[in-house]
Amino acid sequence: MRLDPRHLEILAAIVDAGGLTEGAAKLGKSQPSVSRSIAFLEERVGQQLFEPRRRPLRPTELCLSLAAEGRKILDAGRAASALVQTFKSGEAGTVRVAGTPIFMDGVISGVIAEFQADHPNIRIDQSYAYIDEALEKLKQDQLDLAILPVRPGALPAEFEFRQILKGCNVIACRVDHPLTQHAEMTARDVIDYAWIAPPANSPLFQDMRALLESIGQRELKIGFTGGSLSAVLNVLAGSDSLTILPYSVVVTLQRRNQVASLPIEIGDPGRHLGIIINRSRSLHQAAIRFESFVGERIKGMSRSMASD
Repeated sequence: MRLDPRHLEILAAIVDAGGLTEGAAKLGKSQPSVSRSIAFLEERVGQQLFEPRRRPLRPTELCLSLAAEGRKILDAGRAASALVQTFKSGEAGTVRVAGTPIFMDGVISGVIAEFQADHPNIRIDQSYAYIDEALEKLKQDQLDLAILPVRPGALPAEFEFRQILKGCNVIACRVDHPLTQHAEMTARDVIDYAWIAPPANSPLFQDMRALLESIGQRELKIGFTGGSLSAVLNVLAGSDSLTILPYSVVVTLQRRNQVASLPIEIGDPGRHLGIIINRSRSLHQAAIRFESFVGERIKGMSRSMASD
């Protein structure tokens, strides 16, 4: 036997409110419509649900049992409404974001942790991608946004770039590296050391090559190639190798005493960190909330770095 869930909801409201009129008011319905619903339900179950000729209404045992089920339906409806509201307000949902491994691990992961401390019901699905892959995923609606270093004007018109941090790279090494003891230093001082190279398709690899070519070193002396920040840090810590990293990443690591940077001017990389979205798709509220949070945190970091 299938019963109409709406009739069970009405029955629960009547029992809880103590009468037909009160139950109707609780549900925002008219008393005659509520009476008809109860009559339909009684016909369906084949029994009276309230003891006849008793005022106030006295529910039967079956009525109380059915009302308990109707109460579950009412509670589920309220929970569902609350859930919808949290999604509409941006307090729940899933945000799909991608970026380069170095930036995501060195900077953005900490921002994600801060964000989730304030918004625990928002799930962040984070992945790694360089520019071509990230744009394709944005186009296919497999990402909500990407956080990448980009040259101004380099994106197709269908994408919007919102800059959050000016690009700046530095040469990084272990804290007690021999070069950190030099009173004065020039770019030529780095020639004799091996380098940790980012993946060949990464923007940092292009920057490293440009730096070494600018000091006349055509052949790269690469001792290790790794895409993850943790791998780079492990090799740095146990060797005299050098690498090139975004200044924002190095500042974060220096505060933990994990790396040092060398005072060598290496020029502007021409790329700036920003958030990329697909103009043809509107961000849902959780993604809007996350984008705003990341932008404010990174801009705050930029102000802090400028004052150091």
